[in-house]
Amino acid sequence: MTRFYITTPIYYVNDVPHLGHAYTTMVADALARFHRSVGDDTRFLTGTDEHGLKVEQAAAARGLSPNKLADQVVERFRDTWVQMNIANDDFIRTTEPRHKQVVADIWRRIDAAGDIYKGAYEGWYCVSCEAYYGEGDLVEGKKCPVHKREVSWLSEPTYFFKMSRYGERLLEHFEKNPGFVQPEGYKNEVVSFLKSGLRDLSVSRTTFKWGIPVPGDEEHVIYVWLDALTNYMSALGPIGGELHRRYWPATCHLIGKDILKFHAVYWPCMLLSAGLPLPETIFTHGWWTVRGEKISKSMPATRVDPNQLAEDIGVDALRYYLLREVPLGLDGDFTYESLIGRYNAELANDLGNLVSRSLTVAAKFCAGAVPPAHGPLATSGRHGEIAQVARQVIGETEGHLRACAPSRALEAIWRLVREANRYVNDTQPWVLAKDPQRKEELDHSVRIALEALCCAARMVAPVMPKTAEKILALVGMVGARGQEAIARWPVADRFGQELELGAPLGASTILFPRIDEARQAALLERWIPTDARAGEPPAAAKPSPAAEKTSDGVEVTFEEFGRMDLRVARVLSAEPVPKAKKLLVLTVDVGDGTPRQVVAGIAEAFRPEELIGRSVIFLANLKPATIRGVTSQGMILAAGADAVLGLSAVDRDLPPGTRIR
Repeated sequence: MTRFYITTPIYYVNDVPHLGHAYTTMVADALARFHRSVGDDTRFLTGTDEHGLKVEQAAAARGLSPNKLADQVVERFRDTWVQMNIANDDFIRTTEPRHKQVVADIWRRIDAAGDIYKGAYEGWYCVSCEAYYGEGDLVEGKKCPVHKREVSWLSEPTYFFKMSRYGERLLEHFEKNPGFVQPEGYKNEVVSFLKSGLRDLSVSRTTFKWGIPVPGDEEHVIYVWLDALTNYMSALGPIGGELHRRYWPATCHLIGKDILKFHAVYWPCMLLSAGLPLPETIFTHGWWTVRGEKISKSMPATRVDPNQLAEDIGVDALRYYLLREVPLGLDGDFTYESLIGRYNAELANDLGNLVSRSLTVAAKFCAGAVPPAHGPLATSGRHGEIAQVARQVIGETEGHLRACAPSRALEAIWRLVREANRYVNDTQPWVLAKDPQRKEELDHSVRIALEALCCAARMVAPVMPKTAEKILALVGMVGARGQEAIARWPVADRFGQELELGAPLGASTILFPRIDEARQAALLERWIPTDARAGEPPAAAKPSPAAEKTSDGVEVTFEEFGRMDLRVARVLSAEPVPKAKKLLVLTVDVGDGTPRQVVAGIAEAFRPEELIGRSVIFLANLKPATIRGVTSQGMILAAGADAVLGLSAVDRDLPPGTRIR
């Protein structure tokens, strides 16, 4: 059996859970759920980092002991992960006896290798990083390059770890294991750092006491990063014990890019010294910003509360958005508008419509039960096409999740969801029902729509487990049968054969009610802190001191520009306008549930089939006009003056209806 052991960073207890914490933990949870479904021996660890100077300082500021503060804050993390439906196998606290024992064991192993010596250290110290920085590393005078906060000059006796001995060995490990650090850009960053040469590392502190004492010298506490990193191993019990033998080395340490050096340099060097195997992969993701600003306690507008969002739009909707919005590894910018846009377009419209339509036609034409499939139809026409898409998507999605690419996995699943919606449109069960001679085709069409819904639900279960359970119950997989379906990854060759003939179906339901403009306004009022709304508008919305000029010198005010309702739109269909060689008539999805028709003068630049599925920028509040006898309800923006050179577009896949500002 293949082993899969995934870990998140352990989170500091001087803060409360925020969007960044939730994102990392949700990604790890989804990957763990997927690996369980394909039969891997899976273990998922998260926890809290409770030692160090900044925890000691935070506790003192609140008039608490460090241990009391840790006991209070750790429950916020535990409660949040319960609310976010996180199915971790273990939760480690660095104040636990099992952790302290393994940290002391690691120290002794490194010491026995001759890699610990006593000395003195002085330098610029960042409390937030719990790390020293050289003069050349500082920014803006004397600020930490990560947190942009003032550093302090510290001088103290310390024990050193001979990290400089392990630079070449670690480089050799990178050469032999090209997937050790992912994505590639972060690996290159670490390799460059290693090639510049490693210095010995200070691994004890005497300026504070909140930590694990150095074995044999209790005047020193063990450096918090040596302490914290060991959690991945201490959660498995004693080194050499049953769990340790079963799960170490870790398959994947999932981390944020701000702690890359500690995980990809310090931790491997310590393990090499201790004579222990290195983790297989360190997968690094980017930062989430909020409206372009880094998440910060000092900026209320960036403090997105995941618990509040989950309460208002649902846990699964939040999980879907965070894992779909940005490819794992890249930075992402959170906006409430993009959250609502994706919710409406992809959950309410795409998935919601498939649930509603498939169950509605089954209730009307198949007595509300799973109808039979008919073998001769399975490979013909649209029936064969959707089966082929489903089989492809099952394989692609599995590949993406194995490669730690949940965003691409969800993109693939939604290809099946949209194809299934088109399949219902194309096969038209309501037309087939009028002809008794076509009963077999009617049954087969309804059955395949339900099978596609079942297949999509099973694949999306690692990201949206509660939604998957609801959908499977609606298509007749209730109780233990539904749980078994979620627990097993779908088999491509079994598409169309999963549902039980005659199983009663649930009534058509609205899983994701659309968020209309009134509800959106109420949610934004609830989500955005009052002090963040007061005063000046966000930087992205501020007019420049001077009005912008167009190329012909005509000026527009910011207010005039603001009256333009620009949105992302997806092209659903495209056809030539009769007797008009420059014109195409397009149907576009603008995210409001009602497709728009628009006439565009782009026929000389694009063939109709090239446009279907493309995202374009659309002016939604242009007054309707009639062009060559065809009503046009908006405008698609294009580049070029006398001739169309290209379509205006966005640099990532955004849901229809996303505002352009």
